[in-house]
Amino acid sequence: MSPTEATIWPMIAHVALVFFLYILLSTRRVGAVKDGRARPEQFRENRDEPGECLVVRNAIANQFELPVLFYAVSILLYLVDADNPVTVAGGWLFVALRYAHAYVHVTSNRLRYRRPLFIAGFVVLMMLWVWLGAWLALT
Repeated sequence: MSPTEATIWPMIAHVALVFFLYILLSTRRVGAVKDGRARPEQFRENRDEPGECLVVRNAIANQFELPVLFYAVSILLYLVDADNPVTVAGGWLFVALRYAHAYVHVTSNRLRYRRPLFIAGFVVLMMLWVWLGAWLALT
């Protein structure tokens, strides 16, 4: 598999995480209604959502913040042929950190663990953008 093809796979893996989180949110919401901890109307405007549902909803929202920049840099690396085994590894590392961040978010939700995972992903993403900028400036 060429680096160009390999650049796409971390994005696919991240999309799988987003789909999983939506399924988890739906499962938790249905469970909350069945257990009598919530009423369906509560989810119309997301007011007074049970905590175990709210953390998943917030984890989903997080997947549309930094990851938007990840998709952009991945596509740009692909388009300008700036992808290589190091950028592919960076993409996988970013996605692995998103998985770990989401796991902490929907389980313990401890900032002590979540924050370092977020920062590590931020740094990896920043390095991908730095590489793209350097590539464009020097080629």
